[in-house]
Amino acid sequence: MESWKRKLRVGMVGGGRGAFIGAVHRIAATMDNQAEIAAGCFSRDFENTRKTGSDLYMDPARCYRTFEEMAAAEAKLPADKRLDFVAVVTPNVSHYAVASTFLKAGFNVLCDKPMTYTLAEAKKLEKLVASSGLVFGVTHNYTGYPVIKHARGLFLDGSMGKVQKVLVEYLQDFFAVSPSGEVDGLNAWRFNPAVAGAAGTLGDVGTHCFNLVEYVSGERITHVAADMHAFAPGRKLDDDANLLLRLSNGGGGSLIVSQCAIGEENGLRLRIFAQKGSVLWDQENPNYVKVYRYGEPLHTLTRANDNYISPESKSYCRVPKGHTEGFIAAFANVYQDYMRAIRRQLDGKPMKSEEYRFPTIVDGVRGMQFIAASLKSANGQGRWTKV
Repeated sequence: MESWKRKLRVGMVGGGRGAFIGAVHRIAATMDNQAEIAAGCFSRDFENTRKTGSDLYMDPARCYRTFEEMAAAEAKLPADKRLDFVAVVTPNVSHYAVASTFLKAGFNVLCDKPMTYTLAEAKKLEKLVASSGLVFGVTHNYTGYPVIKHARGLFLDGSMGKVQKVLVEYLQDFFAVSPSGEVDGLNAWRFNPAVAGAAGTLGDVGTHCFNLVEYVSGERITHVAADMHAFAPGRKLDDDANLLLRLSNGGGGSLIVSQCAIGEENGLRLRIFAQKGSVLWDQENPNYVKVYRYGEPLHTLTRANDNYISPESKSYCRVPKGHTEGFIAAFANVYQDYMRAIRRQLDGKPMKSEEYRFPTIVDGVRGMQFIAASLKSANGQGRWTKV
């Protein structure tokens, strides 16, 4: 049966009851009725996995105690039962082990960010993906917003001119210290070096900023000068960082992240200034992008408008103009593009990597290079460091 005549079968590692992002991934994967969650190892606690599988009305036989058991068992299934891809939504420390295990077993993989625990793991995974011929994606979900697609087009087609300055910030108060002195809570692992890696907030949300700047502007960030802090008492990884940036075309900018910025919920904001104009996008008001052109009044563009939104951007809109869509819909757009590549592969007409419209292994490696360079710079008291 051609893949276009059936739902894709998805396996998931991580994302059990109580997890922060697993449910978002499941909604995004199934939003377009193209896929179903068919197997999973949702937690290191098998009782959690069993209960999560029950919540999802899954076959108990396909709820596994370990991801290794899952990969081995699923690889033995016939073609009409076998998984089409696996989503990895575990804490950072296990990304490489899980992703590489399933790639070696012949499964396509979609991995949460940051892609790996270390840069060395990222480079090993890049080689494995290249040799496997399988489809690998990274869920930098903010690339899925329709107006972000439109903004990207404005810079890639040259109509905004040379990019001169980028300003990006991601401010949250998720991990601010309470008046009682309590810190972290459910997601304390994000500041545990043994689980999260060498960076805290910089890895958690800074990688989104880095990815968004390169995606929209079309320029690479070549160097960083970083100043990083851990404000919460006893916190071992950064919860706040300020970086200067240099771009591949000679431009510059700044990247600011914090998860102890009281009053901020999910304050991701992007501004890109070029010779002929600039754009401003605010994730908490995601259906609009402000476009300034030299000598013209401000234009506020809305998604899904036939008069000025690009055809590519409009193809990612899910509801009529004037209606809101946001975070989960953008996640679903990444899944949609990823699954399109999977279907092409299954039907013997694989896409070339340059045709992919979703973040790839290249973006995952870039994110890890960014973390490594930022840490090196911070340890060198803010010296410029190549990414």
